[in-house]
Amino acid sequence: MSSLAPRVVLVTRPSDYTLLLARHATRGQASFQLSRRGQSVDEVEARHRQETDTIAVARAAVPTGWTMAEVSRDDLDRFLFTPNDMVVAIGQDGLVANLAKYLSGQPVIGIAPTPPLPKEC
Repeated sequence: MSSLAPRVVLVTRPSDYTLLLARHATRGQASFQLSRRGQSVDEVEARHRQETDTIAVARAAVPTGWTMAEVSRDDLDRFLFTPNDMVVAIGQDGLVANLAKYLSGQPVIGIAPTPPLPKEC
C-alpha cells in the first residue's frame, strides 16, 4: 500500500457536439447537416451541456487532498495509470470497455451522462 494520496482519473470522450463542430466547422453547418436528417442541433447542444455539467460535478466530487488527472479516450494509449488510481469514465460508446484494456486492477466507475444518441448521428 502506498502512502501517496489516491488519484482520480477522469476519462472522457469528445461530445457529439464537439465532433460535429470539428467535422462541419460551424454551428450553422452542423445544424444544416442534422436538419437534412430530421435532427436538431439544439438536442445535440443540450446533450453537450449535460455532459459538460456531469464532468464538472465529477471534478467537484474529488475529495480534498486527492489529486486528479483528466484524459481523453483518444489519449488513453499514451496515459500512464498507477496502482493508486481510481478511474471515472464519463461518456457513451463503450468507454468503460475501451478503457479496461489499459488498466490492471484499478477500480472503475462508469457514468453515462445522457441517453445514447440514435445511430444515424
